[in-house]
Amino acid sequence: MASTPHTGPCSPTSGSEPPSPPPIAGPKLSFNRRISTEVISINPGDISFELSEAPLHPYEDPKFTTTPSSQTGKAILYAAEKLKSSNIPVAFPTETVYGLGADATRDEPVKNIYAAKGRPTDNPLIVHVASFKQLRSMMLSADAPEDASYELPAIYDEMTRKFWPGPLTILLQLPEKSKLSSFVYSTQVTVGVRMPAHPVALALSLTSNVPIAAPSANKSGLPSPTTAKHVAEDLYKRVELILDGGPCVVGVESTVVDGLSDPPAILRPGGVSLEQIRECPGWENVVVHKEGDSGGSTGIAPRAPGMKYKHYSPSCGVRLYLPDADQPGPKELKATAFGSAVKVVRMGVLRTRQWRELTEQERKDLMDLNVEVVEESLGSTGEEISRKLFGALRKMDDEGVVVVHIEGIAEDMEGLAVMNRLRKAASVVIRQRAY
Repeated sequence: MASTPHTGPCSPTSGSEPPSPPPIAGPKLSFNRRISTEVISINPGDISFELSEAPLHPYEDPKFTTTPSSQTGKAILYAAEKLKSSNIPVAFPTETVYGLGADATRDEPVKNIYAAKGRPTDNPLIVHVASFKQLRSMMLSADAPEDASYELPAIYDEMTRKFWPGPLTILLQLPEKSKLSSFVYSTQVTVGVRMPAHPVALALSLTSNVPIAAPSANKSGLPSPTTAKHVAEDLYKRVELILDGGPCVVGVESTVVDGLSDPPAILRPGGVSLEQIRECPGWENVVVHKEGDSGGSTGIAPRAPGMKYKHYSPSCGVRLYLPDADQPGPKELKATAFGSAVKVVRMGVLRTRQWRELTEQERKDLMDLNVEVVEESLGSTGEEISRKLFGALRKMDDEGVVVVHIEGIAEDMEGLAVMNRLRKAASVVIRQRAY
């Protein structure tokens, strides 16, 4: 079931659609000098915030504090200055995945996000803010009078109180004359906005005092980065600065929701589950975007990231087994190991809740057939599987695996986001038990 737009003040009006940005010629950066990538290790524990007092939301207008002489404090100031003055994006950690950030109000840095990633220009970007004060200012028209104010649509009130800061992105209607670069929202008349929970992301936004456009800091189509090492592997010499704040704790991107449609919709499952969304007033009948809905595999521009293009996929082939499919045995693993008749081929197996580990005898039998198995457990809880997923997919490439067999999980709670990512990564989906 696809959602339909509300009529009324939140709907696009005639003549209000922002101009479409022109295409970027080529996926590579084109600077006048060679880019040197600097990685700075920082300690998120050095960062603290002075929060707003009740009845205001704690992040109505928070203040960032740290010891100015610490490496963390200096690194935040350094990165914030680059966001304000440089045209080259900055990579930084969030609680979901590492982001590639630029000042969302300036064209050149935002264009360079697309260029560095090789990202299609019709795939809109999410904007990160650190306070409701920052959000309200960003959503006002560029020619708004000084006494103008912006009110968040009521449908998001309880949701943002519960899940901000956190892995939740909300869709908002753009004003006719937006302060944001048109490259942020592409051909859309809405923009996705998120308040991340990671102290580094919040501190960076507060210190720079600019809204930060930030997709995942990886080459477009590859598994999202959950460590600074992943970012460096993908974007070395494409960015000047990577802030290394350690591994991400959520591991999959934010949930993207559209409260401007009737019924409201989840455009991309993520770190906030469908069950949690349904607990919010007005979201009891929320629908979930499915492939083939508007913006899916059609030629229509996607309304949010992750809706149209193949994502999250390692270089190796991915065979996804739905929960009702049998675990592949040695015979099935051998059958997908093309070329093993003449040389040793490495196969990957990622287990979750039901699959057993291969026995030593099974491994030996496969080695006799020139098939070496790289096997790993992603864990059993949705939280653990989400956190480990992208790192495990990247490890399969690092290990030289040609095909990875992955055990799927039920599509509830965190499983909805996990399976959304795996379906987009998969070359083949095995849908039922073999009899």
